[in-house]
Amino acid sequence: MALPSPIPEPLVEMLAERFRLLGEPMRVRSLDHLRAHGECSVGELADALGSSQQNVSKHLGALHAAGVLSRRRDGNRVIYAIADESVLEICEVVCGSLERRADELSEMLEAVAS
Repeated sequence: MALPSPIPEPLVEMLAERFRLLGEPMRVRSLDHLRAHGECSVGELADALGSSQQNVSKHLGALHAAGVLSRRRDGNRVIYAIADESVLEICEVVCGSLERRADELSEMLEAVAS
């Protein structure tokens, strides 16, 4: 999809909300764990991420409300999975950008040290 220029205000707000959603480290860590390990319960994620179930549940709820995660009941557990793979693409693009920036900084530091 090509973005219109200028971006319509409602779309600007939606884009900003998506970036705010991904601006929490616990949410990024949760997505990364789900990406690597597949669907998990709140308790499994809390244990894997070294956080409380309450904290993880709060962040998973926000990701679910935004349509990023799906959830289903399994007995007394709630199981989460990634529903919108585009968030992983966003993370990959940002990681690639950070890697390029780190390379540039490294080259600058090497030039100064020479």
